[in-house]
Amino acid sequence: MRRRPLPLVLAATAALALSACAPQEESTDAGSSGSGGSSATGACTPDELDTLEPGTLTIATDEPAYEPWFVDDAPENGEGFESAVAYAVAEQLGYSEDDVTWTRVPFNAAIQPGARPFDFDVNQFSITEERRQAVDFSSPYYTVSQAVITTAGSAADGATSLADLRGLRLGAQVATTSLDVLTTVIAPENDPVVFNTNDDAKLALQNGQVDAIVVDLPTAFYITAAELENGVIVGQLEDSGEGGDQFGLLLAKDSPLTDCVSRAVDALREDGTLAELEQQWLSDVADAPVLS
Repeated sequence: MRRRPLPLVLAATAALALSACAPQEESTDAGSSGSGGSSATGACTPDELDTLEPGTLTIATDEPAYEPWFVDDAPENGEGFESAVAYAVAEQLGYSEDDVTWTRVPFNAAIQPGARPFDFDVNQFSITEERRQAVDFSSPYYTVSQAVITTAGSAADGATSLADLRGLRLGAQVATTSLDVLTTVIAPENDPVVFNTNDDAKLALQNGQVDAIVVDLPTAFYITAAELENGVIVGQLEDSGEGGDQFGLLLAKDSPLTDCVSRAVDALREDGTLAELEQQWLSDVADAPVLS
């Protein structure tokens, strides 16, 4: 899933206090790459990791880098969800901020086979089996949520709970997680309006044929910022089903770093850091509150 442009959002990232990565049980998450890497029998520390440049962690993303994943197209500032995650992983591995170097790599170039000018790339890469034929992924650092969007002044604008939405006209694209979540989680009083594409759903919303539509959160950020006049994110759904995309850090195929990077992500998930960063950058700063 590609990221999309968003309006400027300014906020300072929380300070991260994380310990160095130590070997632990292998992740059993479906998103883990399955590549053992040379780190399986070594320590996950800067002096042991076989990085592109000794003692330095080189992280890539695309250019420009959009919000809320990054802020001011400056991944090195540590602001935005993915920048904050990258620095948290670096710290978990024992790298200071000064030991991190950023480089820019286009999305499509990063997922092609071949040598990589980075240790890992963070760029909303959905973990897929097809891509894993050419690259490695860490265990997932984010599972895509579903969100409700509308237009300013609509009946859905200002809703703060699922109960506020149930009596409205709601829609989603056919055969999607969005439609499943609309039906089972929001459980509207009326049958949902089903569209062939998100473009059709967006047009119906713009024309007032529905009060709100359900899409995944990255799509919600893009549509409300770039495509929908007076677009509003009503909120995201805490229970977004089991079919959502998962984002992983991308590494070269059979990278010796994959195991340690996955362990770092797993540690950040287990200690609550990923949830805190998601709340900060994808809910509070991005103004996408969780609906319950």
